[in-house]
Amino acid sequence: MSCISRRQAGFTLLEIMIVVMIIGILSAIAYPQYAQYVTRSKLVDGMNGLSAYRVSMEQYYQDNRVYACPTTGPAYPTSQYFTFSCTVAADASNTAAQTFVAKATANANTPMNGLVYSIDNTNTRQTVSVPSGWTSATSGCWSTSKGGC
Repeated sequence: MSCISRRQAGFTLLEIMIVVMIIGILSAIAYPQYAQYVTRSKLVDGMNGLSAYRVSMEQYYQDNRVYACPTTGPAYPTSQYFTFSCTVAADASNTAAQTFVAKATANANTPMNGLVYSIDNTNTRQTVSVPSGWTSATSGCWSTSKGGC
């Protein structure tokens, strides 16, 4: 009787556990970066909306020599992630609205809850407030990540 030995093919438990550990480490690094990337992509919606709204306010001002919010002025941009608002004010020497501040407030059901951007008639951009865990931005810029501008 001859005995033919068969060699077993496959992976050992140790090899599988090493692969699982490597995948876990890569996931722990990649997922937070991906989540931050997705959040930053949603911020563009508010920035673009405010920039476009400022242009429409300036066009309205050129035609009417006064700024006006959406009741009589330009309509707010539409956005899935932000809600827009506007205030106008007269300067000391004139009763007509000569300045405006437009704001984009992140919707409550988004990861950017608490974020508020603003822009005014002089094109000054500010991050009025930031979500918890974010660093407050310096004036004159819009925060695009947890670390600031």
